Amino acid sequence: MRSLPVRLDAVLVQALIAAALSFAHLHDLAAAAGQDGWKAWAYPVSVDLLLVAAWRQLRSGGSKAAGWCWFLVALTASLGANVATAGLLDLDAVPTWLRILVAGWPAVAFLGGTLLAHSSMEPEEASAPVPEPPAVEAAPEPAPPSVTPVPPALIAHARKVADEHRARTGTPIDPPTLRARLGVPLPLAEAIAVQLT
Repeated sequence: MRSLPVRLDAVLVQALIAAALSFAHLHDLAAAAGQDGWKAWAYPVSVDLLLVAAWRQLRSGGSKAAGWCWFLVALTASLGANVATAGLLDLDAVPTWLRILVAGWPAVAFLGGTLLAHSSMEPEEASAPVPEPPAVEAAPEPAPPSVTPVPPALIAHARKVADEHRARTGTPIDPPTLRARLGVPLPLAEAIAVQLT
């Protein structure tokens, strides 16, 4: 009998158990708050998906503030359901305020998921062609074909970021770090880095 190529990781097993328990608590709370049938099952899915979307945002190098905000919102919903169903709440007499929170959750989850999805697209949208500055009397020398045109204001801002990085670390800023700090695509960050030297 061959052994399985996948080794069970204790952390993964623990995470799956915790997710299953949290899923059940969210379902039970939604059902007690009047969301019966398929709706009670949709609540834990929406909380877990918002947690995953926020975690991906945090790992992608995008807006950390948005990622943390929505991660904490989803974590609060999950933790709240876990605590509420641990005997602190009479599931046969759910208070009105909690029914309102449960009924309003889909709108909150939709807003959070939409904002996270669009904020993760921003770096791709930033790769759209950058408009060239208006022409002046003396035309500047054309840039080599491999260099992406960069607005002077972006170069000035990048120079401040690079100077602050050098002062803090003692080393010049590299294109991946510049990309993360400016929130621009890597090709644009490389073009900016060339102009900073």
